[in-house]
Formats: sequence, C-alpha cells, structure tokens
Amino acid sequence: MDRIEILVKTELFGQLDGPVLDVLASRVVEKRLDRNEILFLAGDPAAGLYVIAEGSLRAYRSGPDGREQVIHVERAITTVAEVPVFDEGNYPSTVAAEEPSRVFFIAKEDIRSISTKHPQLALAATKLLATRLRKCAELVETLSLREVGQRIAKFILEEAGRRGSGDGNSISFVQELTHSQLAARIGTVREVVTRSILRMQAAGLVDVSGKTINVPDIQALRRYIG
Repeated sequence: MDRIEILVKTELFGQLDGPVLDVLASRVVEKRLDRNEILFLAGDPAAGLYVIAEGSLRAYRSGPDGREQVIHVERAITTVAEVPVFDEGNYPSTVAAEEPSRVFFIAKEDIRSISTKHPQLALAATKLLATRLRKCAELVETLSLREVGQRIAKFILEEAGRRGSGDGNSISFVQELTHSQLAARIGTVREVVTRSILRMQAAGLVDVSGKTINVPDIQALRRYIG
C-alpha cells in the first residue's frame, strides 16, 4: 500500500479529504525499525506522532530496577504518540518495535494545522484519546484488583480470541512471548509467571506444550478471571 492508502486506514486520518491526505502524505518521514529497536524514550520532547504502516510497537515504562511495564501494544495500521501532539507535553512512555516494523512520522505542527481547518480530524482525535484513556483505566484495574494468575488468564483469552483456533468450547494458539515478556505485560516478574502457569495447568485451566497454549474450557477460564 502507498502512503495515502495507509493513512486512510487509520482511525485518526480516515475521514480527511483527498487533497488534505495528499499534503499530509507528502510530509511523511518514513522509518524502519528492527525488533526491539527503540523509536523514542519516555520524557523525550514530542515532535509528532507515528503511523504504524507494518509490524507492531509496544509502549512501556521502566522502573528504577529496569523492569518494564507494558502500557499497550499497537499493531498496523494505527497511530501511536497522539497525546503529546495535542497537550504539547513530552512522550509519556518509551516505544519500541515488537517485530520488524515500518512507521511514518508526521510532525505535530502539520497535524495541529490541519485540525484547525478540518473539524473531523479533531473529532477523530477526541475519540481516539478517549479510547486510550479507557485502556489505561482497564490496565489500572487489572494491576490493582486481579491476582497474577487472573491477569495471565485474561491475557491468554485476549490472545486466543485474536489469533487462536478451536471449536467454540476450547481454543489454542502459539504463544510468542517469553515468560519475561509476559511478565512485563501484566506487571509482575518472570518467576511468578512461571509458578502461576504451572498452577493453572495443575487446575486444568490451560495445557502448555512448547509454545502452544490450549484452553480446554473457555468458560472455566472466564470464571477463573472473575
């Protein structure tokens, strides 16, 4: 897909007129990232936002001990780093590539200029930022109110729903994350993840064979999550 086709597929720019998209596409700066390559750091001055054209990016914060807490993962085709474009602050989190990725950089001056002339962009931005806020609220709820096993179960159900296969009662998928990476997603450490998964296997909630995770009873796992 060319730049305009990709911009049209995003929630933020999808409602813009052809001539406006032409101008925006002409100002795009393209960049390719290797897996785990950092795009920007939390606290860096925000010059603009990025469109994920290919691949996926993770946004995270690092604690004083170096441990990561993943805030969210975004996959092509969507945008990241919208917040500082509109509040004029710094980037709120570090963003790195989950896999080899291609991104488009768009300067915040261009976006703000278009927003003043095209209300549909401002409305789309409002909706997108509201979605981000809801996701952050869900993350806070998960970290504060659920046990580690429940967090893992919730993650497994989400991944199974996104790329699993099954008969409706059971479902399986290939888990691409290591226990350390999974720990960063759910706010704990690798050792606790390993122990929790072993307990879930002993309870018959999941069956792990190599990288394949099978959920024999989806409803039972949902009840476990609560």
